[in-house]
Amino acid sequence: MEDRLRVGVVATTHGIKGELKVFPTTDDINRFKNLKKCYLANKKETIEVNCVSCKFLKNMVILKFKEYDNINDVEKFRQYDILVNREDAVALEDGEFFLCDVIDADVYNQKDILIGKLVDVLETPANHVFVIQQENGEEKLIPVVEEFVYEIDTENKRVKIKDFEMVEAD
Repeated sequence: MEDRLRVGVVATTHGIKGELKVFPTTDDINRFKNLKKCYLANKKETIEVNCVSCKFLKNMVILKFKEYDNINDVEKFRQYDILVNREDAVALEDGEFFLCDVIDADVYNQKDILIGKLVDVLETPANHVFVIQQENGEEKLIPVVEEFVYEIDTENKRVKIKDFEMVEAD
């Protein structure tokens, strides 16, 4: 399991006092109201920062970090991820999971036969959809609803689904 979870991605700067406009990647946008310590990260570096203010603007979050007071200091953070430590993440309700904890999980049917690897999770307005890469290279899309997904074991990276046949449209 990952030690840090992504809660947003820096889109651009906001104003001249070092604020950043962030696209949230979390289901709970209000989690930013209590954000204190977090990390700005890309593939090359990870910087610990302390959030001192949070505002909401349309579908974006405006964050201000104690360490930066000038637009020139934060311009380089475009496209950086905003990460939090797992212990600082929003508490999960029963049946909830972090998407990163199911990616690369082995997927089995109700007869314990390996179907493939869970390679992606699509987020749709109705529900999430698991993208399962089968051994033959084909992808299978499974809606994450009780009728199809009946066990998600994030500890062992194992998901169990009910088989169903795809009906082709005429």
